[in-house]
Amino acid sequence: MSRTRQFLTLVGCALLGMIGSTALAEDPPYPLVTATECRPRDGLPNFLAKARTPGAGVKVAYLGGSITAQDGWRPKTLAYFNRTYKDARFSEINAAIGGTGSDLGVYRLGQDVLDRGPDLMFVEFATNDGGAPPDQIRKCMEGIVRQTWRALPGCDICFVYTLTESAAGPMLEGKFPRSASAMEAVADHYGIPTIHMAMEVAKLAKEGRLVWAGPLPGASGRVVFANDGVHPYPETGHELYLQAIVRSLGPIAVASRAARPHALGPPLSPGNYEKATLIPIEEAVLSPGFTPVDLKADAEYRHFRGRLRSLYRGTHPGDSITFKFKGTSASIYDIIGPSAGQVIVTVDGRPSQVVRRFDAFCLYDRLATVPIAADLTDTIHEVKVEIDSHEPDRIKILGEEARKIQRPERFRGTNFYPGAILVVGELVR
Repeated sequence: MSRTRQFLTLVGCALLGMIGSTALAEDPPYPLVTATECRPRDGLPNFLAKARTPGAGVKVAYLGGSITAQDGWRPKTLAYFNRTYKDARFSEINAAIGGTGSDLGVYRLGQDVLDRGPDLMFVEFATNDGGAPPDQIRKCMEGIVRQTWRALPGCDICFVYTLTESAAGPMLEGKFPRSASAMEAVADHYGIPTIHMAMEVAKLAKEGRLVWAGPLPGASGRVVFANDGVHPYPETGHELYLQAIVRSLGPIAVASRAARPHALGPPLSPGNYEKATLIPIEEAVLSPGFTPVDLKADAEYRHFRGRLRSLYRGTHPGDSITFKFKGTSASIYDIIGPSAGQVIVTVDGRPSQVVRRFDAFCLYDRLATVPIAADLTDTIHEVKVEIDSHEPDRIKILGEEARKIQRPERFRGTNFYPGAILVVGELVR
């Protein structure tokens, strides 16, 4: 595993710990769905028909977070497909980014997945969406479905759910956690099959035959799920995830009828994110202080080129980005890390907000988003994002992690690294 992937996994773990310990207890109760390993619904007819066609090339996309990014259930399922459907050729589209949920996935879907023409797309965001409001989850997941079937009506979709120790309570009582329950509403509306890959995990934990976190191999007769209670070991937790998919493919195949394009009917949520769009940052108005980063040659940022088609660097207070859009929501896709500072966000001339681009996990660089505005009226809005002159108190923010600082000179500056505009709507040029 690369150093970058290891760090993104750790970031995902830390963020998931925050999700599991905060919003779930504070938000109003949400009706939880009865836990079932597989709901086949309308199945995967197009995928299965192509998988059984001699000589066919079948692309399987994996859109998700750090659990999907691991060398676990993703490569295991691809290997299973190659073993099972020997006459076809399977390839993967790995569209997983650690520590991110459906609220980013719905924007990057076209660039990271649809442009590559998948035949099947697994969507795994239940864990990273654990702290999101159910209404937001439904809007984002529905946006993913509607974007996909509008662009690729022959692509089948399957929602898969993972589980962490901190979010396991409802599963031990026979219910899906809140995020998966919200996703089930979207799956019901569109006939999308769902697989909870951790039903057996929860069963073993309830019986005392599974340890959520610990070193391998563990005590005799007990399965050690993960090192951190979040990211499964490939030999144990991810193997349980694979077997859940294998068991589910039988009933999914039975439910699958003749191959056919997916038709889009009325939406479940009229305000869903079907119009979520990722726009290169250079289509905004950038002040002269912003300079492009060469994503092919820059040693620090070139490993992001698979996710960003462009990246700019702003370093001076007062440097700004302005744009207009017609729509309901906006944010900026950026990179945060040791030298990132903070920005001042102004929408429609209303009072500005300072948004910090440095947090407790910024020992290294990672992808993130600058929140600008959501749930606006569907009219034209004007946005200005300006680099603040004040640096964040990095030592205070890092806390105990500050002891791990290497090369202290990297932890200075007021830098901002924008790569794209994210809007639900369209840019007004």
